[in-house]
Amino acid sequence: MSPEFPVLPDKNCRLCPRLAAFLDKNRQLYPSFWNAPVPSFGNLDGELFIVGLAPGLKGANQTGRPFTGDFAGNLLYDMLIEFGYAEGVYQARPDDGVKLVNARLTNAVRCVPPENKVTGAETSTCGRFLTAEIAAMPNLKAVLALGTVSHGAVLAAMGQRKSAFKFGHNVVHDVPYKGRTVKLVDSYHSSRYNVNTGKLTPEMFKEMFITLDKAVKGMI
Repeated sequence: MSPEFPVLPDKNCRLCPRLAAFLDKNRQLYPSFWNAPVPSFGNLDGELFIVGLAPGLKGANQTGRPFTGDFAGNLLYDMLIEFGYAEGVYQARPDDGVKLVNARLTNAVRCVPPENKVTGAETSTCGRFLTAEIAAMPNLKAVLALGTVSHGAVLAAMGQRKSAFKFGHNVVHDVPYKGRTVKLVDSYHSSRYNVNTGKLTPEMFKEMFITLDKAVKGMI
């Protein structure tokens, strides 16, 4: 674990002025929402780490659990349950009883951004928590990066250059990390836009999960 930064940001974190101001605004508009950095879901001793982009305004920012209430979570949690990385019935609520198994889920940027768009500076600033989190996962075998921003954030957190590992859906990278190799598996983000436009189909996402499962189990 990083000696300087905790694994998770403080609930009142204000490291990113634009995101902090947006949260202030939404605390007024939606006082019942979580409206704070969304904590990771799952245990640090898991072998699989899944990294998304950022919370959705009326998804994870409302519920306080990654991908919960977001359209992107529907496909993701279905696959996690089907492949044994989660148990329960996903109902898009933090109290639905779903539990992750041998896995942990987070976002590259922990606070909801305006218009679902993060800046490079915000990704870099929040990266200190991702760096500490990866370092605190002793059993880590594979990381799933959902989208190019997450891909770059994971590589930066592992001390690698993005240019050395080109993003591609269902592509597996062998990433050197502290004397061992961690598998980085890329996927298009399971966002509403990508699914509705056909850039990512449920069949493509399941095929990627087959690859991911093999990576976790050391079969590739």
